[in-house]
Amino acid sequence: MRQFGRNNKVYKKQSGFTLIEVMVVIVILGVLAALIVPNVMGRGEKAKVDTTNIALKSTAGALDQYKLDNGRYPTMQDGGLDALVNQPASAKNWLPGGYVKGGYPKDSWDNDLQYVIPGTEGRKFDLYSFGADGKEGGEGNDADIYYQP
Repeated sequence: MRQFGRNNKVYKKQSGFTLIEVMVVIVILGVLAALIVPNVMGRGEKAKVDTTNIALKSTAGALDQYKLDNGRYPTMQDGGLDALVNQPASAKNWLPGGYVKGGYPKDSWDNDLQYVIPGTEGRKFDLYSFGADGKEGGEGNDADIYYQP
């Protein structure tokens, strides 16, 4: 279809988006972002807590394997959790290569896991992380995370 303008010149009809259409799309994207972003935010910290729980369970499994091989859990004189990485003198049946691959066990915030033997409340040992703040106690993401056998 040809359209003629002044002086009988031929103009092609231009296609594109109007300002109104662009504004409608921007409003729709804004509404979607307002609905989705609050649900996604905070998932990173929950993932770190979940990963720390997995690290605690894995380390507890390594402690159990150490006990099977050596007849007891590593003591603080053995170096605590370091006994899972470096052979203490008292460990006669220590697993070559160690019980934890990749070095000393850490939580998701790159803090050392905490190990106390004997444990409290009749437990054989306590294994925990200080949480996001790396300090004892705290609330929310800063709360301590304990291994629950």
